[in-house]
Amino acid sequence: MRLYAYEDRSGDPRFGVLVADRLLTGTQLERRGGLGRGSTRLGIGLHVQLDPRWRRHIESAARRALRRGAPLVDPGARRPLAAIDGSGLAGKIVCVGLNYGGHAREGGRALPEHPLLFAKFANAIVGDGDAVVRPPGTRALDLEVELGVVIGVRARRVDEAQAPDHIAGYVVVNDVSARDWQGNPQALREGEKGDGQWLRAKGSDTFLPVGPAFVTPDELDPVGGLQLRSWRIPASGPDAGTPVLMQDGNTADMLFRIPSLISYISRQITLDPGDLIVTGTPEGVGVFRHPPVFLEPGDRVRCEIEGIGAVDNPIVDWTDDPRRDA
Repeated sequence: MRLYAYEDRSGDPRFGVLVADRLLTGTQLERRGGLGRGSTRLGIGLHVQLDPRWRRHIESAARRALRRGAPLVDPGARRPLAAIDGSGLAGKIVCVGLNYGGHAREGGRALPEHPLLFAKFANAIVGDGDAVVRPPGTRALDLEVELGVVIGVRARRVDEAQAPDHIAGYVVVNDVSARDWQGNPQALREGEKGDGQWLRAKGSDTFLPVGPAFVTPDELDPVGGLQLRSWRIPASGPDAGTPVLMQDGNTADMLFRIPSLISYISRQITLDPGDLIVTGTPEGVGVFRHPPVFLEPGDRVRCEIEGIGAVDNPIVDWTDDPRRDA
């Protein structure tokens, strides 16, 4: 099943079901499908998305609604929202560095012996179409298409065999990174140094676009291989307005598979429903190109994963931040 997060015509955040790339709205799931009133509201209805029993109710409601003549609409007619956002997260976004062999090699790094973990926070999450803001003090923004794994059942010291039972679904994310703050030599000018840690470089406001589609595990097989691609759409220069392919990878190149990650993380960090694991990026990022390529205000960036969908965002400077005075 593919769920879709959007803003309805009253301005309320909801989720619906994608049927052959058309949207069965949350309102129809409630009116014609028999779901409880308000149960498709994001945040309020988060348990509906995450709980395996409720997912079966959604599937049944979708079938009922379609039998009763519920109309399907173009998803483009609704404003997309992040499938998992700050109002619904239990509080943890656990990210994995250097989890693709090609990405480790393009940066000249040895393959890690165990998962390299860091964190982001809910302030970093924005939805499809929202601006990624380049904050003051950095000039080296980069993109990273990544598969996000959403936890549906509390996981504490689970083994790899049990780990898939704790997955609610998958989303597409963009792990935006300030490479100069991160300390990549290719992004530093003479005499500059990085922060010595990644919190600011990875966790600044708007640095985690999340797509609107939420896909349940029965729809995807990351172990079998899913294509991940990203594009930069420059605002100026000879390629202005033309998507330039940056990353073209496959989840089969993951060094640590998703069950292994869940097991490893849950040994010390309890994973709760709604927590998000961001599982690493394939090769092709801007910082390791010759010369390096960074995102500039006016550019757009698109990240796409086979079987899930995409998240597409403009880049703006902090002086033009639409939320600056909010």
